[in-house]
Amino acid sequence: MSVPTTAKLTRNKDDLNYDEITDKRIIYSPKLAKALGGVSTAVLLNYLLHISEGKDNPYKLSLTRDEIEFATGLNALEREAAIQKLKAQGLIAYQVSSYSTLEFSFSLPTLERFLKTIDNRDKPADSLTVTQTKVDPHFEAVRRPISVAVSPNYRFDGPWESQQQFEAFQRELLEYFKQKGVPNPALWAFKVIDSITKGIISPLWDDFVNGVPLETSQQVQRPWEISPGQPYPAFEEERTQYYVHRGEPLDSALAKARRDLRNPEFAKDLWEGFLRKYDRVADDALKAQKLGVQTPYLPPAFQEQTPATKEAVMDKLTQLASPSLPPQETATADTPSVPSLSTLQSAYAKPMGKNLIKKLINQHPEWGYGIEDGEIVDLYPF
Repeated sequence: MSVPTTAKLTRNKDDLNYDEITDKRIIYSPKLAKALGGVSTAVLLNYLLHISEGKDNPYKLSLTRDEIEFATGLNALEREAAIQKLKAQGLIAYQVSSYSTLEFSFSLPTLERFLKTIDNRDKPADSLTVTQTKVDPHFEAVRRPISVAVSPNYRFDGPWESQQQFEAFQRELLEYFKQKGVPNPALWAFKVIDSITKGIISPLWDDFVNGVPLETSQQVQRPWEISPGQPYPAFEEERTQYYVHRGEPLDSALAKARRDLRNPEFAKDLWEGFLRKYDRVADDALKAQKLGVQTPYLPPAFQEQTPATKEAVMDKLTQLASPSLPPQETATADTPSVPSLSTLQSAYAKPMGKNLIKKLINQHPEWGYGIEDGEIVDLYPF
């Protein structure tokens, strides 16, 4: 069971000179180092076996820390790590008898079984009975590659029934996020699809399958809205006028009013106050009507507001930018003015004005208006 060496080492470090230290070395097997999990562990075991030769009780040793360091070159950290690995293998027992003295004892059956396993080169590696330990921390281990092989035909697995349906969903997601104004629509579309493949329920996919615009199922119509996200015009105008009276420009006041009404909790409180305020206004108007007032007062918020459209604004700006255009002919007694479409539509919506407006439109085809599906439309919008 002896381990081959080139020479015996004396235990008195003062008796060794430089030539003896360099010429007389302990030899260890690379296979032994690999099985023990490090070179330091193999060096220490080889040294202990070497020292045990010629002892009356070769399986019990008492050594100082300086002796071990001088003979093996292992520092305190390396020595303790090697000792712990040998103990984990069950090859030695170890205890500290004093501050500088260490006592070791060997297990003969375990040593014989371990060395026999090392010498048996024909057995496969998985048949070794010795547990492999971690690599010596003082020798760099080869890192495993961190890349992961991906199948070249990888596909997203999800609830879609075909590749065509999957691609159609992607295109609709891209368009949806473009309309939302997100900075990277493709990235957001990927996040939605990736979450669906991981089992996350997506209302966007449900809307796509049901054939409705994306986010429809997530919209909620509040009591102060005529449709999801669209507040009553009078309610919005009331909040806008609040900011106007505080000195805000009209565009800023409108933006702040809409921001307030997009906050459900805040808008709910505003709506309750709005109803109370105009409940009193309506009571006063009804009292005035009973007293004979034909047109009771209503606040500006309830007056009809003509929305500003891009076409109307551009038309006015074009007229200002083109002063050379001939001015439009003013209406005279012989050339009656053409009523606006909104005026006719408002009068046509009243039961008493329906027949009158229909008659006027038939008498004046030059106005370019007609009645289709019960509504007055512009026959020549361009």
